[in-house]
Amino acid sequence: MVTVLDRSGVVKVRPRHPEKARLPDTPVLPKPSWIRVKAPGAHAFDATRATLRAHRLTTVCEEAACPNIGECWGKRHATVMIMGDTCTRACAFCNVRTGRPGALDAGEPERVAGAVAALDLAHVVVTSVDRDDLDDGGAAHFAATIGAIRQARPLTSIEVLTPDFLRKAGALEIVIAAKPDVFNHNVETVPALYRRIRPGADYRHSLNLLQRAKELDPCLFTKSGIMVGLGETGDEVIAVMDDMRGASVDFLTIGQYLQPTRKHAAIDRFVTPEEFQSYRRIAEEKGFLLVASSPLTRSSYHAAEDFARLKAARQASLGA
Repeated sequence: MVTVLDRSGVVKVRPRHPEKARLPDTPVLPKPSWIRVKAPGAHAFDATRATLRAHRLTTVCEEAACPNIGECWGKRHATVMIMGDTCTRACAFCNVRTGRPGALDAGEPERVAGAVAALDLAHVVVTSVDRDDLDDGGAAHFAATIGAIRQARPLTSIEVLTPDFLRKAGALEIVIAAKPDVFNHNVETVPALYRRIRPGADYRHSLNLLQRAKELDPCLFTKSGIMVGLGETGDEVIAVMDDMRGASVDFLTIGQYLQPTRKHAAIDRFVTPEEFQSYRRIAEEKGFLLVASSPLTRSSYHAAEDFARLKAARQASLGA
């Protein structure tokens, strides 16, 4: 994938994945007026890119064609994607390359820590591709990255957005033992759409992973998110909220699915801002500490500000 951000703030994607080219084209709906992204500030955006290139790092911002890349990189915020740019799965919504990944880079954790220090990040989000080829799914590499950041930047809070570690016994325990501040794993969509949108994953397993993370470290903030506009119903979204609260998830994100290319799952519809606000109100009533729900909401969008809000919300709940 090659991501191009033009000066109008439009993210354009030129696919480079031959495995995706075999899929039939799907229709692309015209974007409504409320889907707008900010154009980047040239100096800060270029400085962020230069820092990431200097440390030879991959970002989900680029690989997943995130619409918020201009705003986030303009603020010197980026979400690092460790363990390569090739995923062992082929989810229908995702623009990350699918195939056979290369060997893990033992020097990557130190380079991530170096970039965090160079960017002077108060909060960092670290995610990864799925690595079903590894015995632990990459859990030890996550732990090494957390440890390297802690050593380089003791005051930086760390959020991990992990794969599901399906059939990787003990993997979650390795990550939680490294003491991230936020454990994030996205369920992505409603269970009825898993076979089409998230093949290879299991909805109940993802919920259990989130619940187990909280059991392992009750002080840990847990977070999960879904995309809407893929064909789900409102009742199905609300049922996912209930399932997440049953798994003690603290923070829910809901955002609009945006089709990366014609080779990906089609957008069923664009959910209106008013519907997103309705979802937010319903979720807040169900007891989430924090809810982010808007067309452009993504897992790591405004993550630093949201972490501060999470801590304040927990403090308020304890004082109530």
